[in-house]
Amino acid sequence: MAVTNGLVHASAKKPLFSFGVIADVQYADIPDGRSFLGVPRYYRHSISVLQRAVNTWNKHGNIKFSVNFGDIIDGYCPKDKSLWALQKVLDEFENFDGPTYHMFGNHCLYNLPRSKLVDLLKMPTDSDRAYYDFSPCPEYRFVVLDAYDFSVLGWPRDHPVTAAAMKLLDEKNPNADKNSPNGLVGIDRRFVMFNGAVGKEQLSWLDDVLQDASECRQNVILCSHLPMDPGASSPEALMWNYGEVMAIVRRYNCVKACFAGHDHMGGHSVDSHGVHHRALEAALECPPGTSAFGHIEVYPDRLLLVGSDGMADTEMCFQSLGVFL
Repeated sequence: MAVTNGLVHASAKKPLFSFGVIADVQYADIPDGRSFLGVPRYYRHSISVLQRAVNTWNKHGNIKFSVNFGDIIDGYCPKDKSLWALQKVLDEFENFDGPTYHMFGNHCLYNLPRSKLVDLLKMPTDSDRAYYDFSPCPEYRFVVLDAYDFSVLGWPRDHPVTAAAMKLLDEKNPNADKNSPNGLVGIDRRFVMFNGAVGKEQLSWLDDVLQDASECRQNVILCSHLPMDPGASSPEALMWNYGEVMAIVRRYNCVKACFAGHDHMGGHSVDSHGVHHRALEAALECPPGTSAFGHIEVYPDRLLLVGSDGMADTEMCFQSLGVFL
């Protein structure tokens, strides 16, 4: 047996592959600040966290790709510097010896429109959509969701999606400030403007992808900026229609884990169907000299997240049902 950062696993079994993870860099060339909860945020230092992540992944020598879980720059970034700040962060990702897969976060959409971000983040899609899937080996498929497909962020003000999303917020959130969950109770606190949902077309696409993955006997890892289980994050961070997404997931046995950012504090849960949910700790909230990033070792029957000092190690063992060996 071998021990990795306190986690015990079988040394005789090498991972199929490993991939790097980082979330909520939220870089901006501005002085440090605080969240609405008063948590310190280190806008300039966050890019140093990314640099350490890339250096660590490269030194590891066996990280096949990395996944950035959104919010690449911060909403407080001066708008005339949005493109410059985004490119500065992307340049750091370019130093990684492999591809990086990106997804939208709310802070990305505060800065730049969706159509521009799809190109800048080099999302592997054949259209302007920001959701896609890829398979790094025959046994696994990754599905990257656009958690703001249905939202008031990133779409033109006169777009039908913007109007429909605002109508939903008006129905669910009585506050004048739709970013405020004041007065909302429990999981209803997710109905705030900085969250969003997976739209109907994307839901149908997800169903098709999971059906295909099941037929191909692939295990699936679902990636989203927004968490999809109340046990893994605060209610304020949840996807609006996480229940609809998970209802599709539960039609099949192929999804083994759902990873997300957005919550910043991090969390882990296993839902009633045995799916692991892991919200990743934010790079933005690491004091100077500390970090939050990691890499995930992928095995046929489990995932092993090996984190830096600010990201907790997590072993995620699959239920025997539906594990494709």
